[in-house]
Amino acid sequence: MRENAWSACSQQQIENIGLFSKEYKSFLSQCKTERECIKYFSALLEENGFVKLNKLIQNKTPLKAGDKVYAINMNKALVAFVIGKEDLQNGLNILCAHIDSPRLDLKSNPLYEEDGFCMFDTHYYGGIKHYHWVALPLALHGLICKEDGTKIDICLGEKEDEPVFGVTDLLPHLTEKEKGFNKLLSKQEDIEGEVLNLIIGSKLKEGSAKSKILDILAAKGIQEKDFYSAEIEVVPAGKARDFGLDESMIIGYGHDDRSCAYCSIRALIDGQTPLKTAAVILVDKEETGSPGATGMKSKFFENMVAEVMNLLGEYKELHFKRALNKSQVISCDVTAGFDPNWTEPYNKNTEAFLNGGVAFSKYTGSKGKSDSNDANPEFIAKLRKILDENKIVYQFTEMGKVDKGGGGTIASILAEYGMEVIDAGLPVLSMHAPWEVISKLDLFENYRFYKAFITGGNQKICAGTPNG
Repeated sequence: MRENAWSACSQQQIENIGLFSKEYKSFLSQCKTERECIKYFSALLEENGFVKLNKLIQNKTPLKAGDKVYAINMNKALVAFVIGKEDLQNGLNILCAHIDSPRLDLKSNPLYEEDGFCMFDTHYYGGIKHYHWVALPLALHGLICKEDGTKIDICLGEKEDEPVFGVTDLLPHLTEKEKGFNKLLSKQEDIEGEVLNLIIGSKLKEGSAKSKILDILAAKGIQEKDFYSAEIEVVPAGKARDFGLDESMIIGYGHDDRSCAYCSIRALIDGQTPLKTAAVILVDKEETGSPGATGMKSKFFENMVAEVMNLLGEYKELHFKRALNKSQVISCDVTAGFDPNWTEPYNKNTEAFLNGGVAFSKYTGSKGKSDSNDANPEFIAKLRKILDENKIVYQFTEMGKVDKGGGGTIASILAEYGMEVIDAGLPVLSMHAPWEVISKLDLFENYRFYKAFITGGNQKICAGTPNG
């Protein structure tokens, strides 16, 4: 058993961990989709002096050290910069996290009727265990775009006086034993994805449950064909809450990877003007391999770095390539926490434990480190110096036993530029389940590390206060 870092905390530190966690729980409860995260973070950045990069580009406003700018990509990804004192071609210090989480999505033509029930047809997003999503109160979050340009925000199922939705389960009395339903459900094929459909109504109108739902939607200005141009996510209903009698943990939807995203933005906002330009990248689509215009594989980040260099008067193609090549990156992503209920897949010597601080993964991937970024030891040594000088609690980890575990992150994508990259984030219990669990102490230590890194380690980070 590794040392539990709570034992070394002063009362002041415990109080500040509690304050930071309270603010994080509020964020996590409000932001259950990528768009909601971007809206929240944009407002937070604006409140703290960040200016939209597009405005500066249009006005050809030059940048200088200390300036704070940000840019949004299709309302589902974001990059923010604090301009440093050194030329950009010397590289950036970058924090990069994803803001998408496993869930169910409504299909493009979702509404149908079955045996007196009105249903929404869904497709799952990301790596889920299908059985997690049955017999669970679910909410609808998203956006409908109409032909006339009208946008209708959807958030239904979060308030106490609102209805919730759900995928019903089969009672054990009727479950076929030969199909393994009465055993531990651990494989996706135990419940097929095609049956994860929401019951949304059962009240008949002239013999049709669907017609009643269409009337309700019409009253809200929504026609059935409007679902063609909609993006509606099905997520667990309810707020993030304290977990455990000692209130040492948080249970909530989307810790993976919104916990790291929140710590990254807070670190950028709270830090002082760095030597090297500091950047935070928040991206979509990590759970499906980072494709598309809002994923890490897009050119959005490259383009924004080029625009910043241009406003600094530094842009040349060679300088641009040097800036990317000389950058250092924390791939901010969570990892599996050791679970006392399920010990078999873990190697205790190499696993992350809750209350053990920031969890570093030198490499991810699986089975022979396939598709992994393997961080170079010179970079790790620099990070150890920052961690130890600032008395930040940390641990090094792998995700499960050899040939049993593993997982992918965006680290290898950034490494393609020649950047020095390592994964660092929080250990999580019940990862990819509708409700995940993290430690408040790990959350705060993660924030402290990101803040120290983003300033290049030249700023000592006090353990006493979030803004210290």
